[in-house]
Formats: sequence, structure tokens, C-alpha cells
Amino acid sequence: QVQLVESGGGLVQAGGSLRLSCAASGRTFSRYAMGWFRQAPGKEREFVAAISWSGGSISYADSVKGRFTISRDNAKNTVYLQMNSLKPEDTAVYYCAAGGRGITKVAGVDYWGQGTQVTVSS
Repeated sequence: QVQLVESGGGLVQAGGSLRLSCAASGRTFSRYAMGWFRQAPGKEREFVAAISWSGGSISYADSVKGRFTISRDNAKNTVYLQMNSLKPEDTAVYYCAAGGRGITKVAGVDYWGQGTQVTVSS
């Protein structure tokens, strides 16, 4: 069992930066691939970024490549999402996720966090 708690969301102007954190409970954190998803009002939840258990494999949605960076610290049971050059279309609730190799899809997620709001003003 893994419990995930996100933090770091907020309101930022376009072009600004935010860093999201996701603290995980449980001793098995390092066994899971971790990811971030987001959901804007009226839209489906979509994949943002994922990182393998070792950190050796990372993937991003095309919409955030070059702007967002995912990382993890297994000693701290924490995964991060550094978001730079934010755009109004990045506005959404961001969810931390834990799962296996299929974590780039909603169906591949085993555990979800409660979400944190990110709002980017123009």
C-alpha cells in the first residue's frame, strides 16, 4: 500500500515556475514507477511525466517536453515535478501517481494522490 500527498501548487503568472512535490508513505516506494497527471475542468485526466523506479527511464507528454522535469529521491520517498515556462494551458489539478510499467496511462496507475491545483494566469 502506498499513500501519496502532493504539495507545491499555487497561482503563478505565465512564464513563471513551480515545483511540485509528492511524498509517499510505505517502504515499497522505490519499487514503483512514479508519474504526474493533470486534469483541467471539463477535460479527461492526462499524462504529464513518468520516471522509473531507478530514475533511469523518464518520459514526458509532448506538451511539456523541454519545460517540465521529473525527478525522484528514493531515500526521501519523494518525487518532484519542476515546471518552468508555465503557460495558461498548464492550468489544472495535478495528481501524483504510482504504478508499474504502464504508468503513462491512467489505467496503469495503482495509486493516486489527492491532487494539487496549479493556476497559470496570462
